[in-house]
Amino acid sequence: MVGIVVVSHSEKVAEGVKDLALQMATNVPIAAAGGTSDGRIGTDIEKIMGAINEVYSEDGVIVLFDLGSAYMNSDMAVECLDEGMKEKIEIVDTALVEGAISAAVQSSIDGTLEEVKETVAEMSLGKIP
Repeated sequence: MVGIVVVSHSEKVAEGVKDLALQMATNVPIAAAGGTSDGRIGTDIEKIMGAINEVYSEDGVIVLFDLGSAYMNSDMAVECLDEGMKEKIEIVDTALVEGAISAAVQSSIDGTLEEVKETVAEMSLGKIP
């Protein structure tokens, strides 16, 4: 099953989006990576890497993010991972809440990484440079 990582500058937002998505798809592996390691607003490469590792499987991982620097740190986190993992991780440009719910539902019906990515692509916001 495709795992989902929610990256936000706010720990509360990341956890809230995770909780909401889990209401729609209770069996999907979803991890929140919000805020910095010392509890401030921002994003943290180590937290993102930890979240990816938490939900990673051979089916892959979709990473959703809120703002531009969250994308940048997500990209750096992926670059720090094992080469074999990198090809199964996709950072996607989508509306955070709606994208997380749609990704969770698609993953819950055994959607592939590509199918989950296509599902959320319809909600692209142009956040990736």
